[in-house]
Amino acid sequence: MMQAISPSPNPTTLKSLLRSKGFSHHQRTSPARVVVQCIHRLDSSNFSGGVGSNRHDWQSSCAILASKVVNQKQETEKSGNADLAAVNGHKTLDLVPIENLPKPLTITDLSPAPMHGSQLRVAYQGVPGAYSEAAAGKAYPNCEAIPCDQFEVAFQAVELWIADRAVLPVENSLGGSIHRNYDLLLRHRLHIVGEVQLPVHHCLLALPGVRKEYLTRVISHPQALAQCELTLTKLGLNVAREAVDDTAGAAEFVAANNLRDTAAIASARAAELYGLQILADGIQDDSSNVTRFVMLAREPIIPRTDRPFKTSIVFAHDKGTSTLFKVLSAFAFRNISLTKIESRPHRNRPIRLVDDANVGTAKHFEYMFYVDFEASMAEVRAQNALAEVQEFTSFLRVLGSYPMDMTPWSPSRADDL
Repeated sequence: MMQAISPSPNPTTLKSLLRSKGFSHHQRTSPARVVVQCIHRLDSSNFSGGVGSNRHDWQSSCAILASKVVNQKQETEKSGNADLAAVNGHKTLDLVPIENLPKPLTITDLSPAPMHGSQLRVAYQGVPGAYSEAAAGKAYPNCEAIPCDQFEVAFQAVELWIADRAVLPVENSLGGSIHRNYDLLLRHRLHIVGEVQLPVHHCLLALPGVRKEYLTRVISHPQALAQCELTLTKLGLNVAREAVDDTAGAAEFVAANNLRDTAAIASARAAELYGLQILADGIQDDSSNVTRFVMLAREPIIPRTDRPFKTSIVFAHDKGTSTLFKVLSAFAFRNISLTKIESRPHRNRPIRLVDDANVGTAKHFEYMFYVDFEASMAEVRAQNALAEVQEFTSFLRVLGSYPMDMTPWSPSRADDL
C-alpha cells in the first residue's frame, strides 16, 4: 500500500534540495520527466519527512503518472484549439437551429454525464414543437430544451445528470389525469419543484396546397383528437381519426412522408417548424383547455410561506374502516383545501382479501392515493395534518412542496373557422 504524503517542506528547502540533485532552472525536460524526477526525489532518504522507503511502489506510481501526462500532451496536440469550448471534457451544446432539429433521446441514449455550462437543460417528452416544449420554455425561459421519446426517458435524463430539470404533464382540464406520469412519480425519486399551466391552442395542419375536402385522415395524440372532436364534425370533415404518440410528432410525420391526404392536430409552432399550412386555427372544442405540467428536479426546494404553495403527496391506506375519510378529515379540520385527489392501483398489492365469517371472503382492490393541497410544508398546519395522516396510512411520501402557478391566462379560440 502507498502511504499518505507527508506535509510539504518549505519552498526554500525543496528548492535547495532540487538544486543539490542536479536540477537547474535552465534544464529542459519533458513534463512527464519532471513529474517522475520530483516524486523520486521526495522519496529519497536524504529528504527529512519523506514518504517512506518502498521504492518499488513509488517507481510504479511514477510510471503511471508519466504515461498519463504523455497521453494528455498527445491529445492536446491533436485537438489543437478545437477543445477550447469544452467543459469537463464534453463539448458544449448550443440550441440547435430549426433546420437541424434534435432527435428525441431514447433509453439507449442515456448515459451519465456532467453539467454542460451554465445553461439550464430541461427534458420534455415529444419532439420540437410539442406543447411540452412550450411548457418547458414557460417554466424556464432561455433554457436548453431536450426532447425525449418517452416520459420515463425524461425522468432518467434528470436522474443521470443529462438534464437539470424535467417538465411533464400530469393533467388536462378536459382529458383529466395523465396516469402514466403519476405512476412514474412514485417509481422514481425526483421531486416536484414547481408547476406551470399552459393553455392549449390546437390547429389543423396539412401540407401546403392541400384543401380540407381532400383529407381522408386526421392524426394526433389521443387527447388532442378527443378535445377537437366536435369541431372536426362542425367542419364537415369525413375523416378517420388515428392516434399517435404526440401532437408535434403527428405534424412531423405528415411532413416527412409528404402525406397529402392526411392532416395533423398540433400547435402553430409545429406548423412553422415542419413547413405545414394551418387549415383551421383554434379547433379545440372548449376554450378553457389547459394542461398542467410539473417541474421535476433531483433535489427538493425549501418551502416558504411568503407566497401561495401547493404540496403533493401519495399514500396507501392501512386496513381499517373509514380510512380515507379520516385522512381527508385531517385536512378539512385545519382548513386546508384539496385541489386534487387521484387513485391508482397498488401495483405491489393489487388485491386484498377480506374474510368475514358472516358473508364469506371478499376481494378488494388496493389503491394508492395522490393528493394535492394548498399549503406549504413550512406551515405548522400542513405538518400537523401529515402527522395525523401518517397514523392511518401504511405508506406516505411527499412528492414536493412548491410555488403555485399564479400566472393569469386567457382562453383563446378562433371563432371564424
